[in-house]
Formats: sequence, structure tokens, C-alpha cells
Amino acid sequence: MSTRGRVLVVDDDPSSCEMLDEALSHAGFEVIWRTSAEEALPIVREHHALDVVLTDLRMSGASGLDLCRAIAEHDPALPVIVITAFGSIRTAVDAIRGGAYDFITKPFDLAVVALALDRAAAHRAMRLELDRLRSRVAAEDHGHLLVGRTDAMRRVIDLIDRAAKSDATVLVTGESGTGKELAARTLHDKSPRARGPFVAINCAALPEALLESELFGHAKGAFTDARGDRPGLFVSASGGTLFLDEIGDMPQGMQVKVLRAIQERSVRPVGSDREIPFDTRIVAATHRDLEAEVAAGRFRQDLFFRIHVIEIGLPPLRARGGDVLALAQTFVDRIAARTGRTGLRLSHEAAERLLAYDWPGNVRELESSIERAVALARGDELRPEDLPGRVRRSTASASDPDTSGTSELVPLEEMERRYILRVIRAVGGNKKLAAQVLGVDRSTLYRKLDRWKAPERDEA
Repeated sequence: MSTRGRVLVVDDDPSSCEMLDEALSHAGFEVIWRTSAEEALPIVREHHALDVVLTDLRMSGASGLDLCRAIAEHDPALPVIVITAFGSIRTAVDAIRGGAYDFITKPFDLAVVALALDRAAAHRAMRLELDRLRSRVAAEDHGHLLVGRTDAMRRVIDLIDRAAKSDATVLVTGESGTGKELAARTLHDKSPRARGPFVAINCAALPEALLESELFGHAKGAFTDARGDRPGLFVSASGGTLFLDEIGDMPQGMQVKVLRAIQERSVRPVGSDREIPFDTRIVAATHRDLEAEVAAGRFRQDLFFRIHVIEIGLPPLRARGGDVLALAQTFVDRIAARTGRTGLRLSHEAAERLLAYDWPGNVRELESSIERAVALARGDELRPEDLPGRVRRSTASASDPDTSGTSELVPLEEMERRYILRVIRAVGGNKKLAAQVLGVDRSTLYRKLDRWKAPERDEA
């Protein structure tokens, strides 16, 4: 049965809790209550369906303001309404500064309390929906970059679609810059967990002690700066996906702890003696050959088997053929729109250089190169001189105007024919995209193909 919202009531007077429980339950709310901030915090951290917290300001032990601050640090989207008998402006300001969404003064009218709870629950629902929309827009903004017409990328996309339906642990492999985090985000976005959080951490970027605290959380006083309890990323990602990037570079001391967490589906925060369960899908990624790392004794075999349930291998950009031009045009459109330079397109010569270069930095290098070209372009076309020197100096093909050698000299129309057919092959026969890359109308392209009696294979 649907309710008006799930409310956590916190008051050190049990009779007040019981009164609010009865009244609010009768009004259609689902109520949980605790008699101290210390008892309430574990509910906040482990209960992912709360809509609002209603707390008394003055309590024995930690105050309502202390609870506000702790909740604001853990879940800023969870609204807190403070009940106080001290209805001064200073009290209200202190409560709001402490992270409270609203405050109510005693004695209070239960109808007013219910109305405030409705507003707070609606506010939380709106914030969560906006967060989901932003996450989805970001995923869609990047997700289309995984679309490829080459067989290699079609296999990757099909595997992501199938893996997304399960909760199995996934290992994404590939060279640096191939888009491993992008693949993980797409996997999350297509999964039943899409409305949950996507949390990423680079396991190679942090020292072991800090990595442990980030992943597992810590208890108050566990170390000098631990001023309060903090949940780790395994718990923060509950209901969603935790992406462990560059897991092959994880310190060996951490590997056994991560293995235990994945096996037990629970973590023990640093400095704590209690286990906290989590409901999180694990996706890991590495640019290393983990089987070779296992053989060399640098990576635990049992952890490898635990994360290697489904492997998604991303091909390097040099193996993706015509996807280079499709990706390049996508980057041109996106970057140009962002900088207010719509209508930019790749010149024939620039496209040739992009196809000739082998892209050791993969998709990341391609995006950087296009961003440079857009910034430096003088007109409506991106020319070879706008590209980085290493790309500009890439080996030209026989159809390039700069090609030397009299044996390769051909009439201009023949050079145009060769180049157009090459672009069409490079984009998998998609004439709409080919026309966009070539900078001509689709009707013009069809007329040229008809004149040359080229086979038509339109996949647009």
C-alpha cells in the first residue's frame, strides 16, 4: 500500500515518539522512531528508502543539530525537520545552517507537522529525480560514443546489453583511453540498477591506507581526522554500481580485503568492529593482463576469479576502422555546440589524416585532437593544419593530394571517387554519416554514386 512517505522520528522522550508514530501513521505516513541521534544514524546510513527525518532539537547526548550535520554529510538530499521549543530566529538560523530543511516550534499542530513532512518528502523526491535525470543525461551524452558499426564494437555493445540484465560481476579490459569507465556507466545505465548511484574510484590513484578508508568507510576516532563515522563506497553505492577502475594496480594488501567484501557482501569500516551489509553491483576495469599478473604473483588468483565472471574487452581505436570518423564527427558536433561554433565539419584531408593515424591514446586522444582542431579552426572546416602534429604527419593514403610519386597520380575525379568510396566503407555504408563527414548534401552524394554506378548499401 502506498504511503505519504517514510519518516524517521528522533526524540529522547519515548512517549513523544509513540504519540507522533500513532498520529502520523493514522495520517498515512510510515514511521520509524528512535530515542537518540546515536541510534538514529545507523538507520539513516543503512536504510535507503527514508523520505524525511523529524528530530527534536534538544536531546540527551548528541543534539538534533548534530544529527542534521551528520545526515547532511552522509545524504545531503535527505531533508531534516527540527522540532524545538525555542522558537527564536537564532535557533531557526542555527538549524538551517546545520543542514535542516525546516523547523517547527512546540507546541505544534499535527496538521502543520504533516504538511511540513509532505513538503519535505516532495522536495526529496524532486532532488532524487533531478539527480537521476542528470545521471541519465550524462550517461546518454557519453553512451552514444559506444555505438560503433565495426564488428568489434557491435560485439561489445551486444555483450553490455546482455550483461546489464544480471547482477554478475563484470571485468572491463582494454588499453588506456578505450573508454572503460564509459562502458561501465553504459552497463549501469542499461541495468535494473539505473536509478541507483554509480560510484567510481581509481584504485591506482590512492595510497593503501586512504583507499581502504574510501572503500570501507571509517568509524569516528579511527584516525586523527576521523571526526565522525563515514560510510565507504561499497555502502554508498548500495542499490547501484561500484566501479573499481584500474583494479590491476590495487596494492596486494587491499586485494584480500576487497575479495572478502565481495564474497561476504559486507564491509567492516576502519576502526569499527561491526559489519555493514551492502547491495552493490561490482564492475572492475584494468589495462593490465590480469592472467599474466596472477602468474607473476602480483594479483591474487582468487580475486581474479571473483571479478572475472563476465569480461568485456574493449578494442583499441586503431582496430575500429571507420568508427574513427563516426567518433570524430560526434566530437566535432558536441564540442562545436558547446563553444557556439555549429556547422563545423571535417575536411577531406583532415579525415584522411584521422584514418591514417593509429591512435595510441585511443578515444581519449581522438577527443583531445578534435577539441584542439575546433579551437584552432578558421572557417567551417577542420583542416589538417588544425590537428596535432603527430596526427598531421601520419602516413597519407594514395588518395591524398599530397601523395608523391608519378605512378599514383590520377585525375581529380578519380581521386574524389576513391576518397568518397573509402569514407563510405569506413562508416559502414551509412550514407547519411558519409555525407556529413564529406560535407556534402546526401542528394549530391547519391548523384555521384549513381554516376559511378557504385553499389548502394544504405544502413542509415
